[in-house]
Amino acid sequence: MAGHSKWANIQHRKKAQDNKRGKTFTKVIREITVAAKMGGTDTSSNSRLRLALSKANASNVPKDTVKRAIDKATGQNNDSYEEITYEGYGPKGIAVIVECLTDNKNRTVSDLRHVLSKNGGSLGTNGSVSHLFRKVGVMKLNNISEDALVEHMEDIDLEDFEMIDTGCIIFTKPTELFNTKKYFESKSIDVKDEEIIMDPLTTIDISNEDSEKISDLSNKIEELDDVQNVYMNSNLS
Repeated sequence: MAGHSKWANIQHRKKAQDNKRGKTFTKVIREITVAAKMGGTDTSSNSRLRLALSKANASNVPKDTVKRAIDKATGQNNDSYEEITYEGYGPKGIAVIVECLTDNKNRTVSDLRHVLSKNGGSLGTNGSVSHLFRKVGVMKLNNISEDALVEHMEDIDLEDFEMIDTGCIIFTKPTELFNTKKYFESKSIDVKDEEIIMDPLTTIDISNEDSEKISDLSNKIEELDDVQNVYMNSNLS
């Protein structure tokens, strides 16, 4: 795959999330609750819940905590979260997409606008930057060579792939994420970190001097209670 390493930027984002273990737990639990409430508790038909449970397992969320989140979704509680995606700009004109689950969107948009404006960015309108991204499924395959991957391409539908030191990262249509995971697992290939992301179609190169500003902005957005995911089209040095 030509161009800059997408995996490096994905790992940078994941590291920012993983550094806030408690916050990660909260986000995963909220996603499980919403997914179960919207699509039911049957993971065979609720792919969103299936993905949320996979994230919970990868983040070592205790099983009893997961069970309480699902029970909460199926009980008579009054929690009502709304899914909202905000678009904006960061330093150096980078595009920013922020996915939120909130029970108070006035609070959410106010908090997000404040963080952006204090860190060299601004909030945009719907559609202002979303055309610069595509929604894709992504996963890491461990200990597989490019030649070995090519042998499987007649049996699976890949959007893209990138070889890395320990194997490869592959991109699929969002609807094919779990079918692709099951396929590789059936071939005894180790699959890690599957998720659905907003993948930038083009990236803006960021110098070492400006990388810290971009990273700081990403971290501060991640810290907001209602934020689930942050995506940027920056290529950090």
